[in-house]
Amino acid sequence: MYINDIHILLYLVAGLLGWQVGRFINYVNVALVNKRAILKKQTYEDYKKVAKTNYFLIILNIIAYIGLLYKFNLTLDLLKNIILVPMLISVFIIDLKTQTIPNRLTLTLFEIGLILLFVLGMQNLNVAKDMLLGMIVGGGVFLLISGIGGLVAGKEAMGMGDVKLMAALGLYLGAVKIAIISIISFVVGAIISIVLLIMGKSKKDGYVPFAPFIVISTILTIFIPTEILYTFLMKILSLGMY
Repeated sequence: MYINDIHILLYLVAGLLGWQVGRFINYVNVALVNKRAILKKQTYEDYKKVAKTNYFLIILNIIAYIGLLYKFNLTLDLLKNIILVPMLISVFIIDLKTQTIPNRLTLTLFEIGLILLFVLGMQNLNVAKDMLLGMIVGGGVFLLISGIGGLVAGKEAMGMGDVKLMAALGLYLGAVKIAIISIISFVVGAIISIVLLIMGKSKKDGYVPFAPFIVISTILTIFIPTEILYTFLMKILSLGMY
C-alpha cells in the first residue's frame, strides 16, 4: 500500500524514528537546561533516575516525522528537516522555560548549515550565495531591531540568542525563507502577545520569549508552500487589498 507514492512501511519507519528522536529530545532538553554534557554517560545515568517519559513530545515528533516524509519523500530536504525539526522543538521548550537559547543548539545548527553550504555549494554556487545571504538577512534584521530597541527603549528589544538563532536558520534555509520567517514571527508574536495581554496572562512591560514565535514560523515555512505564505503575508500587510 502506498500513500503519496511512498510505501506505508516507510511511514512506520518514520514513526519509529520519530519516537526514538522524541525521547532523545527530552533528554537533550533536560541536559541543556541543567548545563550538563549531552554525550557524557553520567549525565544520562542521572537523567534516567529523575526524568519522566514525555509522551506529548514523543507523539509530536512522530507526527512531524510522518508529515515530513509525506511532504518531501526520500530527498535531501527530508534529511535536512528531520535534523532541523527536533532542534526547533528543543529551542521552543527551553526558551519558554528559561528564556534562553543554549549556544550549543545554535552552534550545532550553524555547523550543519556550513556542511550543507559546502555540499550544496559544490553543486550550485547560487545556492551557496542564497544561504550566505540568508545568514546575513536573518541575523542582520534581528541585530538591527535589537540595536534600535536598545536606543529607543533603553533595553534589549531582541535577545542575542534570537539574533544567533535567526542567523543560523538563515544559513540553513536561505534568504527567501528566512525573510518570510522574520515577518511571520512578528505577526504571530503580536497576535499571541495581544491575546495574553487581554487574558491578563502578561503585563504590558512583561518579557515574552520570542524564540517560540520563530519556531512556529519556521515550522509553517517547512510544511506550507512558500507561494501560499507569500500571498497570505501580502494580504495581511496590504490590509486585504493585495
